[in-house]
Amino acid sequence: MHAAPPSERVAINLGDRSYDIVIGAGLLDRSDAFDGLPPGTDAVIVTNEAVGPLYAPRLSITLQRRYQRVHTITLPDGEVHKTLATLTSIFDALLEQGFDRRTTLFALGGGVVGDMAGFAAACYMRGVPYVQLPTTLLAQVDSSVGGKTAVNHPLGKNMIGVFNQPLRVMADLGTLETLPQRELVAGLAEVIKYGPIADEAFLDWIEAHLDDLLRRDADALAHAVRRSCEIKAHVVGEDERESGLRAILNFGHTFGHAIEAGLGYGEWLHGEAVGCGMVMAADLSVQLGLISNSYAERLRALIRRAGLPVVGPRLGVERYLALMRLDKKSNAGEIRFVVLEGVGRALVRPADDALVSRVIEANTR
Repeated sequence: MHAAPPSERVAINLGDRSYDIVIGAGLLDRSDAFDGLPPGTDAVIVTNEAVGPLYAPRLSITLQRRYQRVHTITLPDGEVHKTLATLTSIFDALLEQGFDRRTTLFALGGGVVGDMAGFAAACYMRGVPYVQLPTTLLAQVDSSVGGKTAVNHPLGKNMIGVFNQPLRVMADLGTLETLPQRELVAGLAEVIKYGPIADEAFLDWIEAHLDDLLRRDADALAHAVRRSCEIKAHVVGEDERESGLRAILNFGHTFGHAIEAGLGYGEWLHGEAVGCGMVMAADLSVQLGLISNSYAERLRALIRRAGLPVVGPRLGVERYLALMRLDKKSNAGEIRFVVLEGVGRALVRPADDALVSRVIEANTR
């Protein structure tokens, strides 16, 4: 009998809401990876049409060793379906099958599935537990960690949601083997962001190992996921509800969310919009006199090397500004941006509309 492949744990310290991020290969098939979860009667796998056929049967077999009933809810795939209507379809399925508070939801998929399953878990019968099982790089390094759950609104991304921490995050690195290359590249945007905002050494490492990440070297991916989770765990542990420090995790997101909403959700992947948004935010940091142009160019070169867009769509300056005023960091209509003040250091501050307009004009076409 073969020994279970090694896994690593990163702790999220949030008092009575603390939990572990478990990182390793083959976790979906390992019953012991689910040890320590509170007992329950039923398990519901929430997945989508792309991921479900690949991994839901395997997860179901594992969960059947622990739960009396295992049911799967399959959602349509894509950011365009991250809506209140799709959320309601989860509630419909739970009610039709008679699931009660002894039910645990298992979010099997990328960020869209994780957000909606977590939101549904917060609301169903005023709250049932859930576990994140992210299957995309972006979800493993970012969206599955920290308890943010939401759906999109036509006027803004993630504008309707709640903070709801999972019982555990289980990042099965083996699921990255079936990830489309475009999705892998999009996930690299969220990996890259951790260097400029928090860890100069990690930025150096990403530059040195980007080719390994793009060809899915197992050791490189494991390190990228672990270090990203360590950084996010520290930030979330200090500021769970984004009242201060946690906002730095949104580097590139103010511009990026405007791109997603302006084009229509799903036209650009979230990571693609964030990659381009980081270029724009770095340029804004230069214009504010916070970093050198050479540092901004260094980030632009890395983002381009990763295969991410570095030039945004020409939505019109006023459209960008209007969408960014709906950003959750905005205050009384004043847009606030995550900007860089050095390698591995970021802060949140406002910027004059005229200055932001120049940045938009210079970085769109």
